[in-house]
Amino acid sequence: MKTVKGLRWWIIALVCVGTIMNYLARNSLSVLAPELKHELSFTTQQYSYIVAAFQIGYTVMQPVCGIIVDLLGLRLGFALFAALWSAAGVMHGFASGWLSLGLVRGFLGLFEAAAIPSGMKAVAEWFPDRQKSVAVGYFNAGTSLGAVLAPPVVIFLSLRFGWQAAFMVTGAIGFVWAAAWYALYRKPSAHPRIGERERALILDGQKLAPASGKRRVREVIASRRFWAIALPRFFAEPAWQTFSFWIPLYLATGRHMDLKQIAIFAWLPFLAADLGGILGGYLSPFLMKYFRMPLLWSRVAGVVLGAFMMIGPACIGLVASPYQAIALFCVGGFAHQMISTLVNTLSADVFDPGEVGTASGFAGMAAWIGGLGFSLMVGALADTVGYGPLFACLGAFDLIGAALLIWLIRGQTRQERALAHA
Repeated sequence: MKTVKGLRWWIIALVCVGTIMNYLARNSLSVLAPELKHELSFTTQQYSYIVAAFQIGYTVMQPVCGIIVDLLGLRLGFALFAALWSAAGVMHGFASGWLSLGLVRGFLGLFEAAAIPSGMKAVAEWFPDRQKSVAVGYFNAGTSLGAVLAPPVVIFLSLRFGWQAAFMVTGAIGFVWAAAWYALYRKPSAHPRIGERERALILDGQKLAPASGKRRVREVIASRRFWAIALPRFFAEPAWQTFSFWIPLYLATGRHMDLKQIAIFAWLPFLAADLGGILGGYLSPFLMKYFRMPLLWSRVAGVVLGAFMMIGPACIGLVASPYQAIALFCVGGFAHQMISTLVNTLSADVFDPGEVGTASGFAGMAAWIGGLGFSLMVGALADTVGYGPLFACLGAFDLIGAALLIWLIRGQTRQERALAHA
């Protein structure tokens, strides 16, 4: 069978497309929120409960999905969860009130939780250490591309065919991707299309600790290196979930934009996020090459830079123009995805491939606990204190997360731990 040159990049492109499908279905709700508040007659606080239903499902299932994907293997596990989240997305079109919408939203969260642990496992299996941050940047771009596509695609479908059709279409296209993933994905050691040179490049570039058997879950989550990833993600995630779930509603209620104006502008922060995720992935190799930084600390340096950039969206409440607010959202999207790319990559740096799904799943659970708590706070306080003070919190959160990362990550690479136990 003919080999494919650079197959690992085609694999990560396929992961990216799956992530786009995931986030297109996920962000459909936030885009339609101003319309649904009128059509289904729910309040801002009830909307926060709908968001929370997704967040609770996602939070609970991230570690479960990570474990299942590690047990079933990436090919079957990722395809199965993609089919399930597609079915849940289609069911949104049958909602008749905020309670039923919250129910199907919860199911969507349960199944979409597999996306990031699965993507990280694909990176761990298919890329040498020096290219992992670049690969994560490209697959992580799918989170933003899905959010970029959501406002124009969802609003077009809603205006043309109704909001029910918008949910059904964005949900159903995931079935196509699930079938493609199952048909095309294999590990590098078993893929019939990989060349021997590329296979050797991948395997020789993964400096693993000596084999010690698969660690139990409690050993993974009790380790210092796990908390070095989990705590920064806990403090970073409120920003991304605020952008994903609240920007359209904020622009409608706080900046008085109509649905067409939201379609024109609401995707811009996610385009900036794409750039941040991709450039963040290249930042680490750049710092290693030109500043001789060790691999791990090149990731940390990018996280610190992104944390300081998050001061931008913290100032949204201080600007008068809605266009200035959108510009600051763009700074925040760029900064957050740079942070997200590099922190997610750290899980592949400090955990063996057989543990990455589990570690990434539990770290994602920690992140979504932070996002859930903050979203509920936004729902409870936005109509009384306004959005400005809430956005101000986001800048402080990432600075705290960066400080904790610096403190906890020392001596936690796989190589350093192997030497310490030699």
